[in-house]
This record gives sequence, C-alpha cells and structure tokens, in this order.
Amino acid sequence: MTIVINLIVSVLTIILLQVLGMVVFSLMTPFKDMEELKKGNVAVALALGGKFLATAIILGVAAYTNTSIWFMILWFAVGYVCLIAAYWIFELFTPGFKISDHLQKGNVAVGLMLCLVFIGTAFAVSSLII
Repeated sequence: MTIVINLIVSVLTIILLQVLGMVVFSLMTPFKDMEELKKGNVAVALALGGKFLATAIILGVAAYTNTSIWFMILWFAVGYVCLIAAYWIFELFTPGFKISDHLQKGNVAVGLMLCLVFIGTAFAVSSLII
C-alpha cells in the first residue's frame, strides 16, 4: 500500500510542477499563450511545446534519479531556473529583435529555434541532475 501512495504522491507532484512551470513561462510573455494558440499561431505553439517538453525532460530525470520527492523538487527547480536563464540568454543573443514580438507575429523560425533552445538546454541540464 505504501508503494501505491508514494506513486500517487509522486505523480501528483510531477503534474503540479509541470503546471506551475507552464504558468511561470506564460507569465514571462507579454501576450496570452492560449489566445495565440486559438488564433493558430504556430510559432507560439512551437515555443510553448518546447517549454512543455523541456520541463517534462527535467522532471522525468529528476524523478528517475531521486527517491525523495523533496530532492526531485529541488532538482526540478535548479533545472527550471536554467531553462529561464536559457530564454534570457537567447534574448541577449538576438539584439536586433525581441523574441516575444516575433512569436506573437507568428515567426515560425523564431518559435522553432526557441523550442530547440529549451529542449537542448533541458537535455544538457538533466545530464547534471544527480
């Protein structure tokens, strides 16, 4: 019975952290992500999907490598901060334009690049999780 309770608590924690991560990411953009998705904005969909997958990668590795929920949460927080840093670093390396403006305009190239920045960062950072 203890194993079942631990599994349920772990799954609920993972879902909560995933949702929390997506809420924080949506607060970082000056537009409403869901409104842009309703309009069919592929660039925003790519960026949002990359964020979701990146947080899932970090959560998965944190859950796999830690037997304690608290350590899993801690490592997720470390990885998540790295994802936010990757966004701001990417913004710094594109001084000619603002990423969020191009996403809102539907620039698929920017959305795809940001998606891959998030996923690549998640893979790199998750390899450091112990």
